[in-house]
Amino acid sequence: MSIVQISHLTFCYDGSAEDVFTDVSFRLDTSWRLGCTGRNGRGKTTLLRLLSGSLDAGGAISLGGIRPVCFPFTDFDATLPVKQLLTQWAPEVESWRILCELSQLSLPEDLLDRPYDTLSGGEQTKLQLACLFSSDAAWPLIDEPTNHLDTMGRQAVAQYLASKDGFILISHDRAFLDSAVDHMLVLGRQKLEVLRGGYTTWAEEKRRRDQREAARNAQLQKEISRLDAAAKRTAQWSTRAEREKFVSKSGQQGSVDRGFLGHKAAKMMKRSKSTEARLQKAAQEKRGLLRDIETSEPLRFSPLPWRKSGPFFHMDHVSLSYCGRPVCGPVDFSLSPGERVALIGPNGCGKSSLLKALCEAAGYSQPNCPTLSHGQIQVGTGLVLSLVQQDAESLTGDIRTFAQKQGLDVTFFFTLLRKMGLERAQFERRLEQFSSGQKKKALLAASLATPAHVTIWDEPLNYIDILSRLQIEELVCESGASMLFVEHDAAFVQNTATRILKFSEDGQIVNLIPAERQ
Repeated sequence: MSIVQISHLTFCYDGSAEDVFTDVSFRLDTSWRLGCTGRNGRGKTTLLRLLSGSLDAGGAISLGGIRPVCFPFTDFDATLPVKQLLTQWAPEVESWRILCELSQLSLPEDLLDRPYDTLSGGEQTKLQLACLFSSDAAWPLIDEPTNHLDTMGRQAVAQYLASKDGFILISHDRAFLDSAVDHMLVLGRQKLEVLRGGYTTWAEEKRRRDQREAARNAQLQKEISRLDAAAKRTAQWSTRAEREKFVSKSGQQGSVDRGFLGHKAAKMMKRSKSTEARLQKAAQEKRGLLRDIETSEPLRFSPLPWRKSGPFFHMDHVSLSYCGRPVCGPVDFSLSPGERVALIGPNGCGKSSLLKALCEAAGYSQPNCPTLSHGQIQVGTGLVLSLVQQDAESLTGDIRTFAQKQGLDVTFFFTLLRKMGLERAQFERRLEQFSSGQKKKALLAASLATPAHVTIWDEPLNYIDILSRLQIEELVCESGASMLFVEHDAAFVQNTATRILKFSEDGQIVNLIPAERQ
């Protein structure tokens, strides 16, 4: 066990006008299974890079002799066999240790002889984690491992991590955090919090704290209003006194002693100005006591009404393939107004392929679209779709231009992004400078700002912070939108889907389950 001490850490990227961290201090025990979460752009990945030494933090971080290692690994030749890469990643580790870790993640031994780039995304994730935990000298710093894991894969990795000691895990999956960690590090707007427990423990503590702070803020606002009103009255009294030294009151007899009135007005002016300044200072001090509670405003979304009878589309015994290789089917499936259908299943079973085929049939061109090898897709006339693709990393250019090219109401688009936690300063930056979560929010906001009959999302929550997930979850449930989506966040699926279409590994539908029974 070691203690990591962060003392008065201040960090800003070159060319940025704002600090990522300003005078931050806290301590971490390296034996903790520490979950890290917070709004996108708050500096979670930056913190891991500072701890690992890939960014310079000066003397603000004391590691106590440990060796931090970041996941995922970068800058390696993915065409090399796994066995050769392992000797680069962990040269000090004996092969039997790695084999032991692989078995805990249900990865076969013959995987070591395969080129790395032939592994699935889930296999790559598990392999790198096995390598990390095979070394006793490493302190794993794990950045969002769930993005390439299906539901079963997430459960397996969470169980694996729960059996380990000593790591930092960035994740926005609520169930995953609850299963894997015993402490939480939460990066808020004004401060960092460290507490014992998982996500649910933190969320309940946050709810109670927010209620207390909201009541305290309401009382402070009343006191501020009272002080502001008193200062205003005092200012009005001094102004009236100053005017009256030049005006005779009605019915006043004899000459007016202007010197006496001027002296009296000056004394009243001085006293009232002093009182006004004191009241304004008191009000400002009260404002300084107001707490900045981390909240999320409700999002707004208005789907287009479907004025025809019958479903939006129907798939009749549809099978899909790539270059003659079957990937999905046969599928018989319809989507009716008001339904929210989640497609779940292991990676590679054809969920994304099915979405692409549907979009293509509706007239929305898709890259790498599968071939319809059997059956037909019947699409309602005039069907309008709103889409979110998996990949957001390719976004480039000015964000305003991005919105204009898609024909969006730019003001509404920016409003959605602001409600999802993006600061106004972000709108002056180029999309390639956004974090992965901020890029995904740009795609989600564009989808929500697009009037459509059906919303089709392919893993929309990758990299999205928990508060934004809760916002989107509430919106989906309350909007009445018709949706077809792929998502591996079990809590989101459970809370939003009206039906669940479950696929087997070979692309067969094994069940169609109402969400409440899942």
